[in-house]
Amino acid sequence: MEGRRGTNLPRVADFNQAVILDAIRHAPDGLSRVELAELTGLSAQSVSNITRRLLDRELITEAGTLVQAGRGKPRTLLRLHPTGHFAIGVHIDPTVTTVALLDLVGDVVASVRTLPASATSPPELVTAIVEAASGLVTSTGIDAGRVLGMGIAAPGPLDPGTGVVLEPPLLPEWTRVGLRKLLHEATGYPVVLHKDAAAAALAELWRGSATALADFVFLYLGTGLGAGLVIGGELLGGSTDNAGEIGHLIVDADGPRCRCGQRGCVGPACMPRTLVAEAADAGLLPPLPPDAGDREIDELFTRMCRLAAARPILERSAARLARGAATIANLLDVRAVVVGGPIWDRISEVFLPILRDTLLTTTEARHVHPVATLGSSLGPDVGAIGAGCLVLEHSFSTRPSTLLLGPRDDQVAAAP
Repeated sequence: MEGRRGTNLPRVADFNQAVILDAIRHAPDGLSRVELAELTGLSAQSVSNITRRLLDRELITEAGTLVQAGRGKPRTLLRLHPTGHFAIGVHIDPTVTTVALLDLVGDVVASVRTLPASATSPPELVTAIVEAASGLVTSTGIDAGRVLGMGIAAPGPLDPGTGVVLEPPLLPEWTRVGLRKLLHEATGYPVVLHKDAAAAALAELWRGSATALADFVFLYLGTGLGAGLVIGGELLGGSTDNAGEIGHLIVDADGPRCRCGQRGCVGPACMPRTLVAEAADAGLLPPLPPDAGDREIDELFTRMCRLAAARPILERSAARLARGAATIANLLDVRAVVVGGPIWDRISEVFLPILRDTLLTTTEARHVHPVATLGSSLGPDVGAIGAGCLVLEHSFSTRPSTLLLGPRDDQVAAAP
């Protein structure tokens, strides 16, 4: 990925710092100051001043030397300082809430699961999240002052300006919840809020299957379905950071009826609740009570995935998802589709071959380049990892909008 260029003008020190951090982040083997100057276009003096500040703040560390051919002086390599700072990531799903503590390079130090959102009220869940986050910091012996902030991955739609969860269709009790403010007031941490699928895509970009990709779609499979879009190495958020709502993309005119009134929407075609109902109708599972909760559905879904007789149901669902994935890949001209989320480990054996075959044989781009299908390498906690990466991304951001807007008490500052 091509590095971002800095500027030697004195009034943009924060931007230049972010450029240096971003360059070092993308070089896990380390970069020398000379290489940083070449990559960023900054003067040797600017690079020296910035790296000194970053070393003092323990954001980067010296990690060995690079020996040059000939008589040149060995160059000191600089890398991110993994334990210099940390981030907390929280994934809120109707079925599970995961809280993870990440180091500065995005690796999980520790994680824990707490109350599911569908089984508790927003204030109760905020209390549970605070207790879980505090417990992780305490149990790992980390100085709370080294925590950069808290990232929240939640079902959309969201209002990014106010940090409000609007009307998530699978959480009817969560209408217009000011989640960012609630968690900031309860923890004192800067808090950033984003959609779960987008956060998961960011996790794959930082630490997962897509670290070498600049353009891909992440299909998030959990209680619901969403997509995270990465173009040019950055999340594609749309005008309100709500891009990726693909649930009502019609993929099968004879498919299950959606709450929107249409048939064949890809969202319900992949939802555990729909698939469990199909298995119950086929006599493979006991009749489904109309008031079955999300946790009960999740347990039945696990049971269903173990039944050989239920495989045709999963294959039909995979084929529908594959049609939707091909449409999105054609629209955005991406090189890969990455699939993951809380239910992925239970269905990947069935879904992955069908997705791969469809994307390799039906996408328009196949005449120019193949469209790869990759399973997430981050497991069911990809949303929580992505939420933590949101904090790191904001800390390393070189986006002008992040840098020019002054940090508010309920937002993550542009740079630590």
